Amino acid sequence: MGGREKGEKDMSNEVIVNDSNFDQEVLLSEIPVMVDFWASWCAPCRMLAPIIEELAGEYAGKVKICKLNVDENQSTAARYGVRGIPALLLFKKGGIAAQSVGLQPKQNIKEMIDKVLA
Repeated sequence: MGGREKGEKDMSNEVIVNDSNFDQEVLLSEIPVMVDFWASWCAPCRMLAPIIEELAGEYAGKVKICKLNVDENQSTAARYGVRGIPALLLFKKGGIAAQSVGLQPKQNIKEMIDKVLA
């Protein structure tokens, strides 16, 4: 499934997605999926990363949390009109159910997820 990247601590609850596995991991998922569109050079993305890791643990089994590097997967980012990062897109049954752009407090992200789960 997710596999670990070198140098990253426990990412067992996060799935790394890319242009080739996006449809399978995200659009065909049985449960809602939140995708963090990010890039390594993006400071707000790095600030958001620990929050995304915490949410991946808190919502394990209810929401799949994925990360997509926009520099390495430009076609998927373009497909969803991602122009600013970090961008969080929450998919449910293959469609976008909610989204946010920019660094958000954890509580705001939780509220977005909880609305989609309700």
